[in-house]
Amino acid sequence: MAALGGFVEFFQKGKTFRPKKKFEPGTLKYSLHKQAQASLSSGINLRSVVSLPPGEDLTDWIAVHVVDFFNRINLIYGTVCEYCTESSCPTMSGGQKFEYLWEDGDVFKKPTPLPAPQYISHLMDWIEKQINDEHMFPVTVDVPFPKSFNRLCKKILTRLFRVFVHVYIHHFDRIVAIGAEAHVNTCYKHFYYFITHFDLVNRKEFEPLKDMTAKICHDNPEQQSDPDPRRQNSVVGSRT
Repeated sequence: MAALGGFVEFFQKGKTFRPKKKFEPGTLKYSLHKQAQASLSSGINLRSVVSLPPGEDLTDWIAVHVVDFFNRINLIYGTVCEYCTESSCPTMSGGQKFEYLWEDGDVFKKPTPLPAPQYISHLMDWIEKQINDEHMFPVTVDVPFPKSFNRLCKKILTRLFRVFVHVYIHHFDRIVAIGAEAHVNTCYKHFYYFITHFDLVNRKEFEPLKDMTAKICHDNPEQQSDPDPRRQNSVVGSRT
């Protein structure tokens, strides 16, 4: 398994699809971020890494990880975005029969089909707006999280999972070509363990990658095969 420290070094050689969101030094979230990064770099089991550290607040822990996952998935998509065009990916899909529709309650008030690059661009803009809003993602301990915070994080993580789906199923060849498969798999495993540990994404969302997930999301490295998610069966349906 590739260490996530190596993941960051590998992908920072390329471009980031969106500017990275950073935590201010001296804040609680910066401390939690550094604590999480240290655990990841130590190479300990990814299932253990996601657990809430003793004495820490769960909401802060989730907030830090939402931002970290946003940054990492930006890095991953940045390596394939030039191959993800309106002609190559006319829909935001996870296979031939599975499509994701975009709705933000603002410009797109109803679920709308979009080419994958447009969907992901709108998604990253929308997430960046949420995490930069200090009323939604407070930066100091004296500002409480809003009551809608957990629901918002679930929506963000659900939509980020769909980027994994699209990249794995439609751009897996590019990931392999640049030697990034082990790094992307490690990031996916960390993401998957986190969202399942805290029940942050509806399990029906996992269908497009369920076979691949079953093969790579376990703790026995000897059993880790080289699954190609493009060979998995598609799931019929459209979701926002």
